[in-house]
Amino acid sequence: MGNAQKKPHGRGDGGPHGEPSNPHHHHHGAAPRRGKAASADKYRVAQEPGEKVANGSSKRGSAASAPGDGSPGGNDTVNLDAPCGALPPQLSRLKNEGNLLFKNGQFADARKYSLAIQGYADAALESPDDLCVLYSNRAACYLKDGNSQDCIQDCTRALELQPFSLKPLLRRAMAYESLERYRKAYVDYKTVLQIDTGVPAAHDSVNRITRLLIEQDGSEWREKLPDIPLVPLAAQQHHRGPAPSAEVLQARAQRAAWDAERRAEVQFTAAKQEGNDLVKKGQFLEALEKYSECLRLKPEECVIYTNRALCYLKLERFPEARQDCDAALQLEPTNKKAFYRRALANKGLKDYLACSSDLQEVLQQDPNVQEAEKELEEVTALLRQSLANDSPAKQRRTVPISEVDDDADAVAAVISDSDAGVPPADLRPASAYDFGQSLNAARRGGNAAACAELLASTAPETLPQFLGSQLDGQTVGFIMQALDSHLLEKDPGLVYRHLSHLHTAERFSVVLMLLEKDERRRMTQLFEHLAAAATERGGFTRDDVQNLANKYI
Repeated sequence: MGNAQKKPHGRGDGGPHGEPSNPHHHHHGAAPRRGKAASADKYRVAQEPGEKVANGSSKRGSAASAPGDGSPGGNDTVNLDAPCGALPPQLSRLKNEGNLLFKNGQFADARKYSLAIQGYADAALESPDDLCVLYSNRAACYLKDGNSQDCIQDCTRALELQPFSLKPLLRRAMAYESLERYRKAYVDYKTVLQIDTGVPAAHDSVNRITRLLIEQDGSEWREKLPDIPLVPLAAQQHHRGPAPSAEVLQARAQRAAWDAERRAEVQFTAAKQEGNDLVKKGQFLEALEKYSECLRLKPEECVIYTNRALCYLKLERFPEARQDCDAALQLEPTNKKAFYRRALANKGLKDYLACSSDLQEVLQQDPNVQEAEKELEEVTALLRQSLANDSPAKQRRTVPISEVDDDADAVAAVISDSDAGVPPADLRPASAYDFGQSLNAARRGGNAAACAELLASTAPETLPQFLGSQLDGQTVGFIMQALDSHLLEKDPGLVYRHLSHLHTAERFSVVLMLLEKDERRRMTQLFEHLAAAATERGGFTRDDVQNLANKYI
């Protein structure tokens, strides 16, 4: 409202701008009278004889209206040549003349202070205390004259030179209030009270402005305030009582922390609700920003990570989604929603094995999650397809092999006619390629006996190397069938040794996870029969079989 001054409140010396109450005083919003309309005389305290004046105010009061250092008092003759701090004589005289003009009510004439400020700059002096007083005194003139904007500007300059200086803070608070900038005025008044709790006008103004802010902003008025600076103990030089105790300081710090936490909680709750509403509307990018704002306020909220992960999934930003789920699981290691959404992120990244593992974790926690069950079926098929596409055996099928010609019957016949399970030397597998061709021929013909003879002619320790990356669920099932139905009866020890090495083959753990029910049943049956055939003389016991079975079943 421009520079209009506010009507004083309360007692004749009670308002922040104040002269004694006058029934004919201008109402709020009216243009002020020049000179005395913005008076702050309520802060003036009569100086007792012999009382020292420090920085322009007596020790008894805080004088927003007194211009500053060296202002004359009583009816004594004014000595315009009295020294003022570190200022040279010509600048001290300008300052004293300004103080005299102010005392005589010539508030509009701030030229003496302006000349002193200019002279200070021209002389390149280094005395921030004195320059602070000059700005503060000129601000007092502006305040009395109703020029609130220039008052604020000079007070701010003074506070840059001497932070937490009482008079500039008080004058700026009054100027802010006159412009109805109540939040800034409230902050300055509260800062004044930290410096000196014995400023009644600051207490009155805080109470009055509190009521105005409640009317203006409602119950959340505190959240809309700028931060109130914490005045260091060293700056509380005008404090009248004893220094605050450690308990008081701790209580203040706790209160400040509680206020900050409460504001953060209000902002967090609002941002979270906005994010949830945006998700319901399908506005995932905007919701993502709201959740990010929540995490800046409270970075340890697990639910926000899982919510933001959902937004990343919808936007197909799978690496970020997985990262948020990882963060959520760091906070809550059993969070079902984080496992499920990480599974979807891994699926999007085509990491089907990790996806399957996360989905199984979800189902282990809650077998009734149908979405996880459906996803597991789908990703299992994708994993099988991925393994099949990566298999060298699949690639070789496109290359014709003339010496084999896929003649499963011929290979099987030769193998089955060998003596005591040891085929002629020319039929023993010399390499992984030879082993793979013979095994595939036996599988295509469904000839488990031929597979058993092939295994009988293969050293158990070479089996993992021969199988290599060709291993899949059907191959494992076929080998189990051959071992159980054709080789176990002839040589249980050889079966035990093959099983001791088979589980070390590449990809075996992946393949084991993807076995069908029939293949698992066949594996269990093999170990039951092997346990029944166990003897010390055969080189293994039932306990050995049980320990080995734990790696399969």
